[in-house]
Order: sequence, then structure tokens, then C-alpha cells
Amino acid sequence: MNKTKLIMMISTSIALMGMISCQAERKWTEKKVDNFMAVSQEDGPTLGYVPESGVKLLTIDGFAFKDLNRNDSLDTYEDWRLSAQERSADLASKLSLEEIAGLMLYSSHQAIPAKELTEEQKKFLKDDHLRAVLITQVASPAIAAQWNNQLQAFVEALDHGIPANTSSDPRHETHADAEFNAGAGGQISQWPSSLGMAATFDPVLMKQFGEIASEEYRALGITTALSPQVDIATEPRWWRFSGTFGEDPQLATDMARAYCDAFQTTPETKGWGRKSVNAMVKHWYGYGAQEAGRDSHFSHGKFAVYPGNNLAMHKRPFSEGAFKLEGGTKMASAVMPIYSIVLNQDPSGENVGGGYSKWLIQQQLREGEHFEGVVCTDWGITGDCQSVYDPSCGKPWGVEDLTIAERHYRVLQAGVDQFGGNNEIGPILEAYKMWAKDFGEKAARKRFEQSAKRLLLNIFRVGLFENPYLDPKTTEAIVGKPAFMVAGYAAQLRSIIMLKNHEGTLPQQEHCRVYIPKRHYPSIPRIWGNPSEEKTDYPINLDIVKKYFDIAETPEEAVFALCVIGEPSFSLGYSLEEASHGGNGYLPVSLQYEDYTATDARETSIGGGDPLESFTNRTYKGKTVKTLNRDDMLMVHETKKIMGDKPVVVIVEVSKPLVFSEIEPSADAILLSFGVQYQALLEILCGQAEPSALLPFQMPANMKTVETQQEDVPGDMECYQDADGNTYDFTFGLNWNGIINDERVRKYKH
Repeated sequence: MNKTKLIMMISTSIALMGMISCQAERKWTEKKVDNFMAVSQEDGPTLGYVPESGVKLLTIDGFAFKDLNRNDSLDTYEDWRLSAQERSADLASKLSLEEIAGLMLYSSHQAIPAKELTEEQKKFLKDDHLRAVLITQVASPAIAAQWNNQLQAFVEALDHGIPANTSSDPRHETHADAEFNAGAGGQISQWPSSLGMAATFDPVLMKQFGEIASEEYRALGITTALSPQVDIATEPRWWRFSGTFGEDPQLATDMARAYCDAFQTTPETKGWGRKSVNAMVKHWYGYGAQEAGRDSHFSHGKFAVYPGNNLAMHKRPFSEGAFKLEGGTKMASAVMPIYSIVLNQDPSGENVGGGYSKWLIQQQLREGEHFEGVVCTDWGITGDCQSVYDPSCGKPWGVEDLTIAERHYRVLQAGVDQFGGNNEIGPILEAYKMWAKDFGEKAARKRFEQSAKRLLLNIFRVGLFENPYLDPKTTEAIVGKPAFMVAGYAAQLRSIIMLKNHEGTLPQQEHCRVYIPKRHYPSIPRIWGNPSEEKTDYPINLDIVKKYFDIAETPEEAVFALCVIGEPSFSLGYSLEEASHGGNGYLPVSLQYEDYTATDARETSIGGGDPLESFTNRTYKGKTVKTLNRDDMLMVHETKKIMGDKPVVVIVEVSKPLVFSEIEPSADAILLSFGVQYQALLEILCGQAEPSALLPFQMPANMKTVETQQEDVPGDMECYQDADGNTYDFTFGLNWNGIINDERVRKYKH
């Protein structure tokens, strides 16, 4: 054998030995799942990547790492052994201005009817570098998982391989007519509304919801929850009352803490991890004090007012709840500011919407609460608004005279990091130029990197840089699984309030005969989209009723009657028609079924010296509004009349306080539903379950007390007293034994 051949043989042997050695040291294996490769490794995180993206694996010390920027070396931000803070700082320093500006965008609402990305989505992901996506309806959990994988594969191939951070508004609402079966699953678990959860007065139950909901969110690819809404609902006419935990600051605080802890904490780490979901707590702060109930989604409702000088109380669910968590994540990771102008509260005298207020964001939140997380505006605040009565228009309250680019600059100056509902990068780049012109290029880059680090941190901490992909089969097994459906249904039962039970009307005997009058559904204008269709129909699925009671064709055959009605349908406090005839357009917001004339309204608006001259007079004194569903009240009275001495049970679907004097005298029993399945209410009616919930707010005696209460003060109304002598005040509720007076009442009652 010649020398050359010998050297070649030795070299080959050494190479083979090296390969065998590396293979022996390698601590990871991979397999294909859906469209991605899943990498499992000992003592290290699971990785996910798509080879077609150009991303390769680097093996270091036997562990696998993703080469996200495809430079054949391990960058600090790619090293999962390092802290999220180190990694986010490193990546922020590497990003182009366009990439940072893209991180500052938060998409408009995106539905998922199929697994493929739309051309619009590809455009804002690639051209605008957007990475925060808000999803709405999904066709199914499996399609949501497949769409997520298509999304993550697409962005993995771009720039530095930054994964998408998808989010959702609350999505666990019920379908009233859906039938519950303890052994069956669903599209997602169904729970009562936020008010319904508050009515349980149980933060432990709220924590259970958060643990289940966050697991379902992660199985759908959702890593940020645009919730909880912790505004203290001190104004009973407010349109967004239903999304809150009621009017009590302590209850809202306890619920906020439990919610954020459950969403953000991964049990195995007792802190951030692969099961965490970022909580974006909202709305900082004082949103529950909307002037006369008008909401700042509309330009006629842009003001929150504080006649009781009580703004500080509205901070408590944040400072004592969401910012003082018991788990290892310590604080909610993101905050959404209020739309409204917090009228005449800024010591500087400035009156601008919350996202533009340096006093509210930089001084009150960043410095006052030491909040270093992400601040994201509510949706669309930088756009123009051409219509007084259009919720989809922009909400640039107090800065209407600025250009869109100038509004972006003002938002960044206030200390905000991200623009909700903005898909286009252009105005942010223009804002950067303005900053550089005023303070220099170095200062502008530093400010933008500051936001980039915060935004990236929320992506690193939930493990997306390691594996943003989903196994659709696992998603289908988790989302809406039977155990989660059972827990949600049990919570629904616990959220139902019994307000009245005259002489033990409830429970009724199973399979006795019930008369159910049909309900008239008027055509009601919808806030988004076409008006509802006018119809007359049964208000409840009779097939579900038949599982508990027999249906009586006539009142004479029945043992009792069941009326299912809605709360009074209310105006949003403004009329274009009235304004077109020379009026100021403002109308009262009514909480009663009968026509309402505002004889007790304030003569002038609060803070009448505000700088927006066209809004200095917002009174509606002497004006009258009609309630569109007055027939609900008439149905209760007519049913009582035809039933004679036989009992009438009334179920009211509630999202805020209402005046009960108009229907209570004709009702022998009253149940309140906060967005629950009818089946849960029927189980209460026949005694399979006992009511246990309490009022998380007051029920007013009349509209006069509604008009004279102060928008920013809780518990300042005269409460309704019924024919049995019970007062519908905060913490009131009945069970089979009468008025509930347990530890919840003793803890929270004022």
C-alpha cells in the first residue's frame, strides 16, 4: 500500500470516527409534523422549523439551535440557554428600522376561514414586517392550527425569522341554544361573560377559567390575550359595562389578579414558559366613567368624567391586581390605554385621548407604576373620523388637527410601543424621521429599540422563537375537550342570579307543564353591520325545554309560565337626525322599557370648559328616547294577566343594570343570565342546581337616580326594592333558603 492511499484511509477513518462521535453526542431527534420538523431533545426545549424557510439546525454541545438568520453561526438571540432579556436586547440591536417599525404594528381583525394565508396577510407580514396578528373567527380548531403553521413558516423565511405573535379578544362566550352533554366536546369551552364570572364572586373560579382558556389559546396558536377588561364600571349606562367585573374596585382587583396569573404562569416553571399567554390588561385607566354612558368608540362619547373626584380608585385593579401577581410573572405583560379623554385630570391642562397622553402613559404608568411592559393603543386611534356615529372610524380624540403621521409621533412621545389595528408601516417611519429631526438620529434609534426590546420580550418569554408550530391533532384533542366543557358549564350554573322567588315559586317540578309565550324581536340597528331581522318566535329552544318540562299549548294547561326577555335595548346617546334639525344630537341613554324623558338630567355637561368647542354643550335635558324592545315588558304583564294565580317566571338576559320596577310586580320569580346556555337556566328552574350568584353591581330604583349618580363613583344609586321587601343592591342574591349571606358577602359588601 502506497503512502498516499494510507493517508487517505487514515483520514477517512478519522472522519468516520468523528461523525460517529458527533452522532453519539447529539442529544436531539426530529420528525415531520404537519408542514414542519419537530425537534425533541434531552434537557432542552422542543424546536420547530420548516426547512423550506432556509433555517437550519446548529448542533452545539449536542443540543440543537435554530439558525434563524441563516448565517451559519449561533447569535445571542438564537441561544435558548440565555435569558429572554439578553436575547431581546441582542435582536433589537440587529434589526433594521423597518423591522422595528413592523413590530410596532398590530393587525386589524383577521378571520381564519381556511388554512392558507390571504394575499393581504402576506403583504403586511412581508412588506410591512408586521408580526402581531389579531384573529377573530376560526373555521375549526384544526384549521386554526394549520393556518398558524402556514403563518409561522411564512415569517420564518423573512428577515431575522421573528415568529408571529397572534392574539384574540375574549372568545369563550356561550351559544345559548347549544345543548350541553358532559361527555361531549366542542369548538371551544363555553363560559359566562365577565360579569357572570364576577357574579360568582370567586377569584379561584376565575383562575380555573384562565388556566383552561390559556391552554386552549396556546393550542390555537394564540400567545396574547387582549384581556382582561378590568375597568371599574361605575357608570350604569355604559355600552361596555358587560366586559367588566362590575362596579366594585376590590372584586375587580381580585378577579384581575387571578386572570392574569392564570394566563401568564406556566405551572412547571411557576413563571413564563411554553404554556404562558401574555395578558394585555385594559383600559388604563378610568374608562368606566364615560360621560352619561356614551362610549368613546364614538366621537360623541369621547370623554370620561370624574364629578366625584374619584379617578384614583379606577387605578386599583391595575396597581393592586394586574401589577401585583402572585405567580412568577409578577405583572401583566401588556397594557392597553383608554380611548377616552380623561377630562380635566392632567395637571398640565392637556385633554387628549389616553393613547396620546404623556401624563397618563409616561408619568402615571411607566414612572408611577414602574411598568416596563408593552403598551399598545386601542384599535384605530390614529385614523381620521368623518362620522359622529361610526365605531369603525379612527378615534384621534383631542388631536384631530394633526396628520396621521403626526399622531403616530405623538403616541410614541407618550411612551406607547404599539399601534392597535394599524397594518401599514409608512406612518411609523414618518414618525421616526420627526423624532430624528427633533432629537437626532441616535436618540430616535434608541427610542425605537426600547420598544423593540419590550415587544420581542413578550415573544421570547412564551417560547415562540423555539417552536411556534402546532400539531393539529393535539389542537383538536385540547380545544373544547369534554373536561373543559364541563368546567365551563359548571361556571355558567354558578353565575346565574335569582333576584326574586316569591313564596318559593322555584324550583318547579320536573316535567310539569310550562307555557312559553312567543317573543317579538324588533328590528334593532346593529353597531356593526345591518339591522337585525324583525320576527316573532319562541325565545328558547323548545327541544331543550322538553328535556326538563312538558310544553303547554295554552296558559290554562300550564303549571307555570316562562318569559325569556332581554334588557331594555338602549340608544347610544346620539341622533344624527336630531342634529340635522338643529339640535346638538345628544340623547339620554335609558335603562327602562317605557319611553324615557330626561327631566332630571344635568343642565350642563361636566367639565363644560373643554377645548373642543363643538362639544362644550352635551346636555340632553328634556329629550325623549324610545326603547325598541318595549314588547318584552308588555309580554311579562300580559302573561301574568292570562296566568291568573299561577306563577310567572322571568329570565332576563343582562349586560348592565336596568330599572326593574316595570317588570318585577308581574314576576313571581326572576333569574338573571349573563350569557349562559338556556340549559343551565332550565336546570335551575327544576332544581337540578341551586342558584348561588350575587349582584356585582346595583340595580337602580328609577332613572332619576341614574341621572343624579356620579359617573366615577360606585354604589351611589338608590336601589330597587321589590314586592317581597328585598333590595337589589351590590352582593344581593337568593338561593332556595332565601337571601345569601355567606363569606363572599361578608368579604365584599360595603
